[in-house]
Amino acid sequence: MADTIAPDGGRNHFNAQASRRKSSAAIIALEKANLEPVDVVEDLALLDEADRRLAELGYVQVYKREFSWLSCFSFAMSISGLFASVATTYVYPLEAGGAAAAVWCWLISGFGGMCIALSVSELVSAYPTSGGLYFTCKYLAPEAWIPEISWLCGWLNLLGQIAGAASTEYGCAQLLLAAVSMGSGFAYIPTNNQTVGVMAAVTIFHGALNSMSTAALEKMTRTYVIFHVGVLVSCCITLLVMTQDKHPSSYVWTNVLPDAGWTPTGFSFLFGFLSASWTMTDYDATAHIAEEIKNPELKAPWAISTALGFTYIGGWLFTIVLTYCSGDIPTTLASPIAQPVAQIFYDNIGPAGGVFFTVAAFIILNFTGITAIQAGARTVWAYSRDEMLPLSRVWYKINKTTTTPLYAVWLFTMCCALINLVGLGSYTAIAAIFNLTAIALDWSYCIPILCKMMFGKFQPGPWHLGKYSFWINLWAVIWTLFVSIIFVLPTILPVTPQNMNYVCVILGAVAIFAVGYWYASGRYYYTGPRVKAQLIEGAVVDGKFTRMAESDEKSMTKSITDS
Repeated sequence: MADTIAPDGGRNHFNAQASRRKSSAAIIALEKANLEPVDVVEDLALLDEADRRLAELGYVQVYKREFSWLSCFSFAMSISGLFASVATTYVYPLEAGGAAAAVWCWLISGFGGMCIALSVSELVSAYPTSGGLYFTCKYLAPEAWIPEISWLCGWLNLLGQIAGAASTEYGCAQLLLAAVSMGSGFAYIPTNNQTVGVMAAVTIFHGALNSMSTAALEKMTRTYVIFHVGVLVSCCITLLVMTQDKHPSSYVWTNVLPDAGWTPTGFSFLFGFLSASWTMTDYDATAHIAEEIKNPELKAPWAISTALGFTYIGGWLFTIVLTYCSGDIPTTLASPIAQPVAQIFYDNIGPAGGVFFTVAAFIILNFTGITAIQAGARTVWAYSRDEMLPLSRVWYKINKTTTTPLYAVWLFTMCCALINLVGLGSYTAIAAIFNLTAIALDWSYCIPILCKMMFGKFQPGPWHLGKYSFWINLWAVIWTLFVSIIFVLPTILPVTPQNMNYVCVILGAVAIFAVGYWYASGRYYYTGPRVKAQLIEGAVVDGKFTRMAESDEKSMTKSITDS
């Protein structure tokens, strides 16, 4: 008998969809999908558990599985970039409400982020593919609405990943130029145009590194976490020892600066949530390399949950240390390099120490950019596998030498560089990119989480939350709704073109494009995550027992490659 979830190669799924949908365009697309050939994958001894599970989910293994326990954890840690991410976003809670906003907003927002991370981990364990949370919609949503829900989830996730990687690259440029400025004794002050130029160079450099093989990327990522933790701990100790005039605890935990113009003052306090929300996002980045991980159903969720747990606790403690050592906050915020944390390093440790830790933050954030582009490129590749993007056949190609999707890598890299060009207009526009990251990514996670809670189709994997699952999922959704409202509001009143929060403009433009593209084209061909492989041990077809010949075993790993 056929050993497969869908013995007909997944055709019953498409036929069921077609019978329930009224759109003739959708039905035509489903009929075309029925005609697509699938790779028949025979369950031989050569097929390990991870590849077998991937075949059950409808895909053929393409990448080499190089990522181990350590490299998975290091990858998940690097995507948050704790030390450097706090360094680049600490300005937002300080501007929002001062010392107390920095400390309390991280604690509160981090808890909400941790619930999202645990919910994502549970879904990744059940459905470990490069599509990440987008792919789970195929198994969690009602069949009649899989294309629309997958389309919405996929575009939100891709938008969030581009915004997240772009803001990371911009942060790299800011830190590097801040170090140069400190080294010159502030004789050199970087401009917006110079920051954007350095950002473009750094982004292209990261794209070049991602053009290497999976094995090379794994080696590059493996020991990063050791360097990261070492820098974090040494910086905290150095600040606590060398800062002469620390703030008293009463100031750190209760002082609020009502300078944002909002009434009541406590409302502006809420804008401090951005630091933790931006640092603790892109939870499913590790899921996007699931097809490059050994035993991804266990390693991927373990890496996500433990790395984000460390980021939550470590980020809060680091924020507390910075706040005790922050000096006069209005003066720190008025730093000519527009980087309060770098200014704190300079004021308390001195020029040499300030440059050292700022450069260390730059190096750490480089790893965040490298892993963000790797995860984003795999997302583009996975969406192209399902023919969701324009020119999907181009982005889906795998380079023969590196066995990685080079076209997808450079598409994603160029998108990151282009979106950051808004920085040529104003720094406020760049802040919108940071806000956009948290909103788009978190809602791309909450859509499948809501489907899981509402429709009861979820089948847990080996890593799951048990009886606490529903309540953790529920708080993840409630928290995302709450902070999404905050992140689209202007942070300073009265609103001017210079301080306007442009995230609603960018989000609206992408929403118009995604919806317009769906009605103009997508609904004619996109049917949701597709079946590309069928797992068979041995089957009776037309009365005859068929088995893959030994010479045909290569079809198990058949992939589309560059000519």
